[in-house]
Amino acid sequence: MKLMSIAGARPNFMKIASIAKAIENYNNNLPATAALQSKIDHVLVHTGQHYDKKMSQSFFDDLGIPQPDINLEVGSGSHAHQTAEIMRAFEPVLLRESPDILLVVGDVNSTIACCLVGSKIQYTAESKRERPVIVHVEAGLRSYDRSMPEEVNRILTDSLSDVLFITEESAKDNLLKEGIVSEKIHFSGNVMIDTLKNHLKHAEKSGIKQDLGVSSLYGLVTLHRPSNVDSPEILKDLVDTLLTISKKKSLVFPVHPRTRNNLERFSLYSKLEESSDIILSGPLPYLDFLNLTMGADLVITDSGGIQEETTYLNIPCVTLRENTERPVTVDVGSNYLIGTDKERILQTTDIILSGQGKKGTIPKFWDGKSGERIIATLVSLNNNF
Repeated sequence: MKLMSIAGARPNFMKIASIAKAIENYNNNLPATAALQSKIDHVLVHTGQHYDKKMSQSFFDDLGIPQPDINLEVGSGSHAHQTAEIMRAFEPVLLRESPDILLVVGDVNSTIACCLVGSKIQYTAESKRERPVIVHVEAGLRSYDRSMPEEVNRILTDSLSDVLFITEESAKDNLLKEGIVSEKIHFSGNVMIDTLKNHLKHAEKSGIKQDLGVSSLYGLVTLHRPSNVDSPEILKDLVDTLLTISKKKSLVFPVHPRTRNNLERFSLYSKLEESSDIILSGPLPYLDFLNLTMGADLVITDSGGIQEETTYLNIPCVTLRENTERPVTVDVGSNYLIGTDKERILQTTDIILSGQGKKGTIPKFWDGKSGERIIATLVSLNNNF
């Protein structure tokens, strides 16, 4: 079985790490007599959607992911430009390699671009398949907000995929409502949590707190969604809110490049720099960021993946969005879905800092074995593809 997996942006790397590890374990545990016939040939493609070293290469280094077999080196651009460039660069790669399975993860432009190519490709007559079986890991998540580019990517990818692996029960309901047959859906759990569990001890050794001068009591902040950082009015309110919170709890804020550009453009970055209660940094490697997350008293974010990580770690998470595609983090976990209203944010953080925050639990199958379930399922299905 030849399996090609796609990594393009930061969250992809953390998910692919689990898949790559599961493939390695599967191959290593094959009986010697069956190894040649049954081994999984894994081809890893990096689209280059994230090209900053701290947001790309360091994830391969930190997470022990094999160096990509192919790097498309697409780089940045508008959604249309980036998606088109990935499709253009990926098509000849897919034809040349002709994998049995094309595995995509998450909801970034690389996910839908490679999925579209795979769904329309026509292998040569010598190939044993007409096209690859398309597998989507982390399928069925819905925010029901189509102004989010990720939501469009999720819906289209799921509609084109042959096998869909879900992280929570709500995802199955979403897929069934969209007419996807239940036979295609498999509850694997969360590969992001596999990677987190596998790297907790490594993250504990990070010296990032000493490097940044972080005390033992702090909150962690991330902001990157266009709806929050592209509007000068919303971003100004969020900066003012963070400055208010920082008077009660010092904050560490690794600033995404897009966010920093807008903070500087709207003359807001200097306000954060002048605060003695907010520590700013650039983007951080995975292990350093995980170290900060593990030690935080609360996390303030608009990220999807961080909602999951904090739920597993049982750290209160204040999500600055009106919706979430990961409702289990709110229903079962430690996540608060707040929006961007300053008073709501301050009320919620006050509750958390007073020790009255809710006590979350870990969702079903968030146990570090999701990658193994995915590979076991694909191996069992392979003869029927």
